[in-house]
Amino acid sequence: MAQATLEHGHGAQTSKELWSGGHSPFKISYGKIMMWYFLISDTFTFASFLIAYAALRFAQADAWPNPAEVFSSIPLDMFHGVNAPLVFVSFMTFLLILSSWTMVRAVQEGYRMNKWGVVKFLIPTIICGIGFLFCQYLEWTHLIHDGMTPTTATATTKITNFGQLFFVITGFHGMHVFGGVVLNIWLAVSAAGGRFEKVGHYEMVEKIGLYWHFVDLVWVYVFLCFYLL
Repeated sequence: MAQATLEHGHGAQTSKELWSGGHSPFKISYGKIMMWYFLISDTFTFASFLIAYAALRFAQADAWPNPAEVFSSIPLDMFHGVNAPLVFVSFMTFLLILSSWTMVRAVQEGYRMNKWGVVKFLIPTIICGIGFLFCQYLEWTHLIHDGMTPTTATATTKITNFGQLFFVITGFHGMHVFGGVVLNIWLAVSAAGGRFEKVGHYEMVEKIGLYWHFVDLVWVYVFLCFYLL
């Protein structure tokens, strides 16, 4: 039996064609749309943390510690006793900014279908991510050794809220960096193994790149709140 046809636009379509689904209204793939949805939802989570930080800070403005005093040390034995406010965290920030550039280059090489180019730029991205996490470990260890914990304060930090917010927010961000490092390692191994050559595109590099840039961007706001203001 012939299928019914319906006039639609400039031509006729069968009822089967009409019910088989249409073209996406977006000019991007389903995977990238889902990644954007995830990043938007994660933005709300970080925003809620930072809003809580702002509320507690303004409520205790007179007692809030001076970041230049709290983060005045470089947590390495060779720099013991050196007063260098924000130098160490600036190096941490540089690592993330550099990793964003190398991630952009990896995405560009993916567009060119250059397998080894992708791997070449993912490796420094991974190294920078691991370096950031190691620096965060050193910073946390130093602060805890000095007496700042989520439940205790020092003569410099003055109030426990500062430590609570610092460890929760930077720890949550650190979890995202760790997740990004794991994803990038998988990405590099998969690319080297020819996985994306078989698929015919390197869109996964772009999707994970979006996540990595998001993590780097969030750090800018964390850096601003805790270390500068």
